[in-house]
Amino acid sequence: MKYADLAMYRVKTAGKNAYQFFTPEINREAARHLTLIGGMQRALGAGEFIVYFQPQVRLADRRIVGLEALARWQDPNEGMLLPSAFIGLAEETGMIQALGEQILQQACRWAADWQRPEGTAISVSVNLSARQFQDQELPAMVRRVLGESGLDPACLVLEITESLAMDNLATTERILHDLGQDGVRFALDEFGTGHASLACLKRLPFSQIKIDPQFIRDLETDACDTAIVDAIIRMASALGLSVVAEGVETPGQLRQLEGLSCDQIQGYCFSRPLPPEDCRHLLAQTAFWVAPAQVAGDCDEAGGP
Repeated sequence: MKYADLAMYRVKTAGKNAYQFFTPEINREAARHLTLIGGMQRALGAGEFIVYFQPQVRLADRRIVGLEALARWQDPNEGMLLPSAFIGLAEETGMIQALGEQILQQACRWAADWQRPEGTAISVSVNLSARQFQDQELPAMVRRVLGESGLDPACLVLEITESLAMDNLATTERILHDLGQDGVRFALDEFGTGHASLACLKRLPFSQIKIDPQFIRDLETDACDTAIVDAIIRMASALGLSVVAEGVETPGQLRQLEGLSCDQIQGYCFSRPLPPEDCRHLLAQTAFWVAPAQVAGDCDEAGGP
């Protein structure tokens, strides 16, 4: 009966309306699943979840204007695990709230630590998951973390996906306007891959659009991708939104985005995600970054926020 149950859940995971014979591999996966759940519970208490930072670079002058905080799990047995190995499990088990708060705390603390003597600080972007967004205490948690870290709310950018933004538009609007009053900014992630209506860009207080890597990957060879990216950039400019192209890996993609007047890029072409100390070293090169207020001022001169 246990084996039949495991096979049934495999069918459900695959989209239902099918059948599945039990195999030893299913049992091994189930055992690994339980091991990961136990490991995550331990890891949350042991401080094994850490943040890496990937720079966001302004194309006009190649300066770092922001950092995206990316979760990593330093598992003592498995080594360094990427989000794809544990974020879904954290959502499934309800541990995503605790994990998300830990990542936000670290991101804000590091960003505040890198603050310059004259008071300027780099902005940091943090992803929000669907389960986090359903938590009524989210605004209070964000405010508490900002207060504890001492980070200026204007230096925090919360990223949500298209699908998440549209899942409950009224809730999204309430949370974004609530935190927006404190100065927190918002980015619409994975733009072009979900089901957001263009009306949400007018209704919700986003300041930034992030173009999904799937539109960047073949930018040098696919005229359709070029047309899509060009349209997104033109539309964002007209709406007063900045644009970040994610997953930029080659000089050719970089040149294409420059020709399309993209605002910022993020990807291996400039830097892989870095551990905090390596990121500190990069930011120590003073010519490489500017504060959020300077970014806004420079963009205002060009006709957009």
